[in-house]
Amino acid sequence: MYNQFKPEQPMGLMDFVRAAKSCIKEIQPRELLEKIANKEDMLLIDVREHGEFENGHIKGAHLVPRGIVEAAADPAYPKHLPELVAARDRQVVVYCATSGRSAMAAAVMQMMGFKNVINLDGGYARWVAEGMPEEHEATF
Repeated sequence: MYNQFKPEQPMGLMDFVRAAKSCIKEIQPRELLEKIANKEDMLLIDVREHGEFENGHIKGAHLVPRGIVEAAADPAYPKHLPELVAARDRQVVVYCATSGRSAMAAAVMQMMGFKNVINLDGGYARWVAEGMPEEHEATF
């Protein structure tokens, strides 16, 4: 039964990222900035780790590290994130450092029933490189 899922060659990280990006929508940094400026109804999720988030993030982003996205988004999990669970029908924009982790998170969230998940193309690194505003506040 499980042999049908076994590829001929072992898959690497970039294989997973490419597979995820093939089934999700992406947004450019300037487009996201416009959505933020227009106060569009969206939930912004940063899937990086705590230290990355503290070194700078997009204002208004909720930190949900990639390793806990499934738990945070599952209403049956006792420690789920209520804002995320309630956003199944809302626009949810996810980002990480370069867009790989967030692409995989977006694909998983779609499988979990989220209807409008969008990945920030190029991630936070591209956001910064294009001169978009950064927020620097420590979280404890």
